[in-house]
Amino acid sequence: MVSIIEKYSSILREINKKKLENTTQINHIQCIVPPHILMEIAKKGKPKQKAIALETLAMSERFRGQREAIGGLQAAVVPTGERQRTIYDVKNGTNLPGVQVRSEGAASTGDIAVDEAYDGAGATYDLFYEIYERNSIDDRGMRLDSTVHYGMNYDNAFWNGNQMVYGDGDGDLFNRFTIAIDVIGHELTHGITQYEANLTYRDQPGALNESFSDVFGTMVKQRALNQQANEADWLIGEGLFTSNVNGEALRSMKAPGTAYNDPVIGKDPQPAHMRDYAKVSYDNGGVHINSGIPNHAFYLVATEIGGYAWEKAGMIWYIVLRERLSSRAQFQDAANMTYQVAAELYGNGSTEQQAVKNGWNGVGISVSTSTKGRRK
Repeated sequence: MVSIIEKYSSILREINKKKLENTTQINHIQCIVPPHILMEIAKKGKPKQKAIALETLAMSERFRGQREAIGGLQAAVVPTGERQRTIYDVKNGTNLPGVQVRSEGAASTGDIAVDEAYDGAGATYDLFYEIYERNSIDDRGMRLDSTVHYGMNYDNAFWNGNQMVYGDGDGDLFNRFTIAIDVIGHELTHGITQYEANLTYRDQPGALNESFSDVFGTMVKQRALNQQANEADWLIGEGLFTSNVNGEALRSMKAPGTAYNDPVIGKDPQPAHMRDYAKVSYDNGGVHINSGIPNHAFYLVATEIGGYAWEKAGMIWYIVLRERLSSRAQFQDAANMTYQVAAELYGNGSTEQQAVKNGWNGVGISVSTSTKGRRK
């Protein structure tokens, strides 16, 4: 009998062949649960937990290897300032998008996953439109399409370059993936990054890609709760773990490396400082791990500035994502550009600019005061 691990290895070999034939889809599949957590479960979990983790990894990798556009959905332009949310139910299948179950303006359905996906997409749209004057993901009124109840016991959620997809979790280690509004904001921000800096999903650019999603995901959550920076918990994915897991969330921007420590899923490996930067061969060079460094920098900046994080700190980060970073940007580039934009918005030598400098210094990165220019 072929073991689960052998089966998964065979799937990966086939997928990698397809990746060599087509790479256009690879950067557009970003999952909220890092592969290192799923691999820990595959090594340390009970037989059923191992099987679910490996199947989740395999399903996610299949998407990364697909040659054709997923789901066949087309971006639709709607009038500026109008949300256009559509929620589909794939009924534990995998053929996207599924059956339409709620459209813009329709009443709640009573299916909690459907309604959470709808509300989370709306909160994300509102943050970007009302604060940053952005008209949806592509800034041209793109529809916000989401599919719920994806797969059986699927322990993940992702943006596939075209729409959101949510698993229900296994109910043992993971709850449903619509439960955390910051996860919804996180994944939809991957779409915005796709249309703007398009940060390469590997090494430091990939870690920045993940960090920008955490930054705006947590601001979606904080705005929904009307929390100022010093009132927020700065956790990403709070509520995803069941009570069987010894952990608060997937990540902590306030204290990277402390979000979980569990016999099955392992210990949170995120660093908070460049001296602890993780050089690893998995997870595209540790994009979910090393994002802890720019995440913590943003936390330090936002809490030093004070008030609502989405107003000043968030504006700096949004402009940098929209205008200043190239696809191969490094942490140093992000530090330099946020420092420069802070001066442009609030004045050279302002308390906001000093907060940016202090935040990056706090994670071991000294900003360059001479950097000029826009995205190359």
